[in-house]
Amino acid sequence: MENKEKIEDAKERARELFEKDRFACSEAILYTINAILGNPLPSEIVRLASGFTGGIGKSGNTCGALTGGVMALGLAFGRTEPDADFPKLLPATRDLLNWFDQAYGSFCCAVLTDKDIVFDVRQTDICSVITGETAAKTMTIILKYENMSSGEALSQRVV
Repeated sequence: MENKEKIEDAKERARELFEKDRFACSEAILYTINAILGNPLPSEIVRLASGFTGGIGKSGNTCGALTGGVMALGLAFGRTEPDADFPKLLPATRDLLNWFDQAYGSFCCAVLTDKDIVFDVRQTDICSVITGETAAKTMTIILKYENMSSGEALSQRVV
């Protein structure tokens, strides 16, 4: 699959999983990116994302789509051993955070949805857009960093 196809696949698959109530935003993104990367971890990995729903435990705090994207970046570039380096993860994460802030103006689920998450269970209109776009951007960032050397990754200027 070409890079452009991977990005579009991430967007459509994550959005569809969310819209059809199969997964929450955080789960949809982590599940989708894991699948596109060839399932380096079993699909049960989605359990790690379940508590981030609705801005972490439906508290309206940090957007679950954003946390799902950060977890997917960790899947691609995180470390697996104590004291191991992870030079691509931090600049990649900053790229995602900066993009999200510029695109949506807030990391806060309650602000993004303009709802009280505790009482409003689903916000499918805005959330499906954010879920799809964040999955696409996460995949774009993974593709950007995957072939970079550690030095190149560390020298990335994040705007």
